Amino acid sequence: MPPQPPSAAVRDEPVIRDRGDACPGALRLHAADDGHLARIRIPGGMLDAAAALLLADAADRLGDGHIDLTSRGNAQLRGLGASCGGELQAVLVRGGLLPAPTHERVRNIVASPLTGLDRRGLPDVAPWVAELDRLLCASAPAAGLSGRFLFALDDGRGDVTALDADVNLSAVRDGGGDRALLWTAGPADALLVGAAEAPKAALVAAEYFLDAAREAGTRAWRVAELPAEHALDPGELGRRLGAAGISAAVVRGSAAPRPGAPPEPGVVEGPDGAAALSVLAPLGRLGTAQWRVLAGLTGRLRLTPWRGIVVPGLAADAAEEALRALAEAGLVTAPDDPWRSVTACTGQPGCAKSRADVRADARAVVAQAQAQAQTQAQAQAHPEGTRPLPVHWSGCERRCGHPRGTAWADLVATADGYDLSAAGHAPRRAVPARELPAALAAVRRTTSHDAAKK
Repeated sequence: MPPQPPSAAVRDEPVIRDRGDACPGALRLHAADDGHLARIRIPGGMLDAAAALLLADAADRLGDGHIDLTSRGNAQLRGLGASCGGELQAVLVRGGLLPAPTHERVRNIVASPLTGLDRRGLPDVAPWVAELDRLLCASAPAAGLSGRFLFALDDGRGDVTALDADVNLSAVRDGGGDRALLWTAGPADALLVGAAEAPKAALVAAEYFLDAAREAGTRAWRVAELPAEHALDPGELGRRLGAAGISAAVVRGSAAPRPGAPPEPGVVEGPDGAAALSVLAPLGRLGTAQWRVLAGLTGRLRLTPWRGIVVPGLAADAAEEALRALAEAGLVTAPDDPWRSVTACTGQPGCAKSRADVRADARAVVAQAQAQAQTQAQAQAHPEGTRPLPVHWSGCERRCGHPRGTAWADLVATADGYDLSAAGHAPRRAVPARELPAALAAVRRTTSHDAAKK
C-alpha cells in the first residue's frame, strides 16, 4: 500500500496547536518561490461569468496568467506581487467574491457539482450553498473557524460526502418530503432535519465544534483533531439544534450515502432538453484564455473538488459542438484521456521544498502516453471496464494536493530520482526520469482504479 498523505489526526494521537492555521486566503497572501499566492474561496464552486472574467483579468494583470483549481473547488492566483493585496481585494469585492472580509477563509463549502443538472432526479442542493454561505458570513463565532474546516453539501449521490468534511449534509427524499441528514466527522450517528433548515443546522454543528475546541484548549483546526473526551456528540448536537428551533431526529448507525464517483468528462444530459459539460484541467491549471472560453459558454461555471469544471445551461443540441471547442482549448473532455487520472503538487519553481519540477515531468510522461495511445498495444493495455490506476506526483514527502478516497500510484521526488509505490507492487526507489514512463505503465496497467478501491 502506498504511504498515506498527511491527514487529520486519529483520536489516540491528540493534536495540540500552538498557533492558528496558516492557510492562505484572498487577503492573507502566501509567499512562494514564484511570487505570492492568493486562494479565493468560491462556495460550492459556483461562479457567474462576471466574477470569472474579473478573476482572469486579475490573473493577467497581477499574477502569472493562470488560475489553479484546488481540491475544494476553490481558485488560486500565483505569481502575485507582494504589494498587490489592496488591488486584488478591490477586484474581488467588485465580483461579489468577498462578501465578508473577516470570514473570507472560512467559506469552505463543497457541493455535488451535478446537483440539479442531470437526470438522476436527486434534490437540488444548490440553494443550500448560498444560504449556508450567508449564514456563515453573518455569524461572528464562525469567523473563528480555521481555513481548513470543510462543509460538504451532497444531493444524495455520495460524491462530496466522501471528501472527509467536518460537517456533512446529505439530501434525503422520502415519503416525508425533502429532508437532510447531518453528521460531523467521526460519529456514526446522524441527525435528520428538514431540508429548509439544513444550512442553519450545519452552522449550529460548526459552532458546536468551536465550543468543543475552546473547551479542549488544543486549538483544533478540524473535528477529527478534537481529543476523545471532547469529541462531538450527536445527542448534544441534537439538543443544540432544538435550542435553535430546528427539529431533529437521531438516525443510528452510519447513514451516509455510499461513496459516489466524481463527474465524468463529457456531456451531461439534463432534464427538459438541457445539458451541461464536464471537463478537467490538466494538473488543475488553466490559462486565462481557457478560463475565458469556459466563462463565455453560458455565463455560469461550477468548479469541482476534483479540479474540474462543470458548465451548466446549454441546449442539448449544442453540447457536442461546445465540448469540441473545449477539447481544442486543451481541456480534458473524454474519460479515456491520459490526463484524467494524473495529479501533482506545485513543485519547482513555485515551491522551495520541492526537489523537482514535477509538473514538467508529469507532462513528459503523459505526452509519451498520448503518443503510445495510437498503437494497438496501448489500446489493449487496459481491459474493458477498467481504468489505469491514478498517479500523483509529489515534490517532497508532504504530498501536497494528494487525492483522497482512492488508491493511487505514488511518485515522490528525491535527490536521486523518484520513489514509486502502488498497491500490490514492491516499492521502487530513486527511479530515474528516463525510466518513469515504463515503470508507471507497469503498475498502472496491472491494477485498475476501481479494483484498487475495493
